[in-house]
Amino acid sequence: MGKLMGLWVVFVFAFLGKCVSGFENFNLTELQFESFYGVPDANPLMVGLTLIQGAAAKGAVCLDGTLPGYHLHRGFGSGANSWLIQLEGGGWCNTVRNCVYRKTTRRGSSIFMEKVLPFTGILSNKAEENPDFFNWNRVKLRYCDGASFAGDSEDKAAQLQFRGQRIWSVAMEDLMSKGMRNANQALLSGCSAGGLSVILHCDEFRYLFPRTTKVKCLSDAGLFLDAVDVSGGHTLRNIFSGVVSLQCFFPENLIANIKTPLFILNAAYDSWQVQASLAPISADPHGNWRDCKMNNVHCSSSQIQFLQGFRNHMLNAVKGFSMSRQNGLFINSCFAHCQTERQDTWFADDSPVIGNKDIALAVGDWYFDRSGIKAIDCPYPCDKTCHNLVFK
Repeated sequence: MGKLMGLWVVFVFAFLGKCVSGFENFNLTELQFESFYGVPDANPLMVGLTLIQGAAAKGAVCLDGTLPGYHLHRGFGSGANSWLIQLEGGGWCNTVRNCVYRKTTRRGSSIFMEKVLPFTGILSNKAEENPDFFNWNRVKLRYCDGASFAGDSEDKAAQLQFRGQRIWSVAMEDLMSKGMRNANQALLSGCSAGGLSVILHCDEFRYLFPRTTKVKCLSDAGLFLDAVDVSGGHTLRNIFSGVVSLQCFFPENLIANIKTPLFILNAAYDSWQVQASLAPISADPHGNWRDCKMNNVHCSSSQIQFLQGFRNHMLNAVKGFSMSRQNGLFINSCFAHCQTERQDTWFADDSPVIGNKDIALAVGDWYFDRSGIKAIDCPYPCDKTCHNLVFK
């Protein structure tokens, strides 16, 4: 299996070098939304950016050729030798034009990256906000290659560097030199495009450590489906086509082959996929889905019926995956996207639950083998604990 995944990854990288996939112009994780449940931490931990100084010599650079970087907050106490790596998300770029534009943003250049970031949710250093991982070494690896840390090529004419795999490698090497090689337990996590990165790199991450190290992976909102859109087409497939073989790129075709324990966290009505894959403007030119996409309470009964079909596709996609005892699953019937980094959805007084268990405790129970977690919500609208995103 290791050889198979290795060959597949090489295959992916060969294609991603020429054309990287996705939606730079539609990054839902950055769209404004009106409803934010819970009170944001008024005094979150702010963690500085570290640029990887030796990266350029190894060709491991952002789209514009600048140095990649990460934010690291050291663990303490019982977590001093435990490491959590969070892979940043943020869409993809699928054309030279989009990737050139991306060079002028923090998603393509470290020049534009925030110099400090708040560590909240799964990255928080407070036990009351992050009960199982608060005292671990916690890292947020910045995303600036446009292709989920996968790819190794360039476009000299456009002055674009597609070096995601090299960035991944030098970042891991740098963190190993800073103590991660001594880890007794490690968790690779990420959301959205970062959640896809977790699926791509999970076994590779496992192989960094000796067999005695407890290593698992968590993909948040990374289960991108090859779903039929509202016009009967395949928007996401069309964007991914020409990038890699359809049999390989979609996560639903990959998760069964991952040997390392993996936890899939996804909203059954993932807001990003509803907006960018199921009902994009290209598939809904008359805007019949516009109100529904912006606020689920405005969805008609026929639109909800269509979305239930998407949920059924998701449940079918994870059926085989969920049969493995080592894997974990939390699919809540919410209109949400990325629930690990937001404090209100990760662990708060009113955070989403399935069977009275919220996401942070479900992930912790699974990681530490306190209990098996295969949590699948009842269909919308039965879950009253959702923090549904409402967009302006």
